[in-house]
Amino acid sequence: MLFSKPKEVVGLDIGSSLLKAVQLREGPKGFHLEKFGVMPLAPEIIVDGTIIDASRVIESIGNLFKELKIKTKNVAISVSGHASVIIKRVTIPEMTEEELSESIRWEAEQYVPFSIDEVELDFQILSPSKAGSGQMEVLLVAVKKDKINDYVSATTGAGLSPVVVDVDAFAIENMYELNYEPDIGKNIALVNIGASTMNMNIMKEGISLFTRDSSMGGNQFTEAIQKEFGLSFEDAEKVKKGEDVPGVSSQEVDSIIENLSRDIASEISRSFDFFKSTMVGEDVEKVILSGGCAKLKGLASILSESLRSVIIVADPFKNIQIDQKAFDMGYIHENAPMSAVAVGLAIRRAGDR
Repeated sequence: MLFSKPKEVVGLDIGSSLLKAVQLREGPKGFHLEKFGVMPLAPEIIVDGTIIDASRVIESIGNLFKELKIKTKNVAISVSGHASVIIKRVTIPEMTEEELSESIRWEAEQYVPFSIDEVELDFQILSPSKAGSGQMEVLLVAVKKDKINDYVSATTGAGLSPVVVDVDAFAIENMYELNYEPDIGKNIALVNIGASTMNMNIMKEGISLFTRDSSMGGNQFTEAIQKEFGLSFEDAEKVKKGEDVPGVSSQEVDSIIENLSRDIASEISRSFDFFKSTMVGEDVEKVILSGGCAKLKGLASILSESLRSVIIVADPFKNIQIDQKAFDMGYIHENAPMSAVAVGLAIRRAGDR
């Protein structure tokens, strides 16, 4: 979203624990899956969305593209994080898109909590002004330049060309619009819970009403299990996923997962309450849940009970045509929930907004 050049792209989601790559081919009847793969990253390489060991990220990206035999060099990447990405709906005086392009830095200064020179800015006009109001609604996006530079450097270091830089919350929105029919008149929350960050995007009829990133995610479950049983991070990950590890009580694990799931439910509930306070009379009727945590035992039912909303675990490949002879459908099903951002990036075409 923040800058782009016209070319077909591979969606590359650089997460804190996994790299995900998706390449789609667009045909007359929709999208076809060309390439798909997931590669784990060691826990210390990217911490809370910050690249700590760039050389190992570069090496892993190169290995993933080599393993998948991806020849395309153009990629769409995305960033997130409550400390480095600001997304706000703002009301400003009516002007043309060209005029706003020229004055966006001045308009943004009052909404961005860091120096305007430290950020890349973009915007989308959401609604033209009502007759006589002289005002219009705009979605303002500001991302810290150093965050973008780190992710761009990691991809260029791997010999790739990042032609689109997006924001996770909007990539998930793309995935949703590709795969799900719009619920007319209803607010839908897209909640993506990765290893270290949770993205929330509440939408109504294709318009983003509220976005928020929170530093909660699957690593908190892993670390709690690690601490409780004195395990390595790798063994704690296995336990979290339901695999057997000697000396670990499944009842105690279930209790840890349930308690942390309730913490996540409380965090989401607070965000929903804030949304409702700013949009009086509105509620959230449905949650589309994605990210690695979407597969956690019992999380969906705890969220349903706590949020009093319908919870649907996202299938980012729902409307994508897949050659079942060319792909392992078990692998795709297993990794689908954590591939929402990558699919949303793969349908981007550089130059679009």
